[in-house]
Amino acid sequence: MNTHLVSNFCRQNSMMYGVEEQDDEAWKMYQERKGIVLEFLSSELSLSLLKRHQTRVELLKKCSYYIDILPKHLALGDQNHLMLPTAMFQLIDPWKFQRMKKLGTAQTRLQLLLLSELLEQLKQGRATLVDLLKSYDISTFLSEWETISRRLSELSALLDDFLATLVPGRLHIKHRLVSDIGTTKIPHIRLVLRTKMPVVFDRKESIAHEDRACLKWFSMGQHPQPEQFELHLKLLDPQTQQERVQSGGITVSSSSFEVKNLLPDRLYEFSIKRLETYTLVYETWNDTITLRTKPLEQSMNAEWSPGRS
Repeated sequence: MNTHLVSNFCRQNSMMYGVEEQDDEAWKMYQERKGIVLEFLSSELSLSLLKRHQTRVELLKKCSYYIDILPKHLALGDQNHLMLPTAMFQLIDPWKFQRMKKLGTAQTRLQLLLLSELLEQLKQGRATLVDLLKSYDISTFLSEWETISRRLSELSALLDDFLATLVPGRLHIKHRLVSDIGTTKIPHIRLVLRTKMPVVFDRKESIAHEDRACLKWFSMGQHPQPEQFELHLKLLDPQTQQERVQSGGITVSSSSFEVKNLLPDRLYEFSIKRLETYTLVYETWNDTITLRTKPLEQSMNAEWSPGRS
């Protein structure tokens, strides 16, 4: 009788030990796999990284995009293409080049739309993983690990696609740009999209006085280069028909300009953008600043002070 009781007791202890051992193994596996998800969220899909990606996409939407015609032997990013002779353009059929510009415009628009869509999918994917970690218990998490692992792989591939799309790529040439020119050797060329950062006003250096405004602007993240810009001004809330003509635009070949003959104590809106060139394919944004000219009384009071004759 005692032997039978001892045997049952040992068997129960063995079963309890086995259950505890299984629980320990499940817990270790859960912690390991949960760590994989947390590491992915912190390194690849952190909130700070997604915020930087969002800022980058918004910046790209404000950029100007151009077609560059390069010899095939020239490495992408090589600045020597700026010294290419204009004779290359003379060999290109203007009508075919216009078709390529339309293709470049379409490709740029699709690229920007794709970036926004990919970024939104990455944000949703991150939110799904975070909710999953909060809602799944250990057993559910382990039973769904194959699905979770596949989702991690999909998000990793999605992130690779997003990062690759951030860089403007090569244009696919569907039509020969160079017309038949007899015995002359046709040069080997390729087309790429080049990005210029947005032009923005210098908010600290752009100042309005009583009858004039001194405006300055710069291209974000780029060294100053000789360029031409379109500067537009508009008087806000004109009171008379004569005041309505206080608007218009001018081409400027520098990064600053003084607008004269303004009305005192009035609001003016100024906008700046690059002057459109032959190779421009996409540009939808221009920077705008609103300045109020000073009242005349401020100028008169500043010029007179006690003790002056």
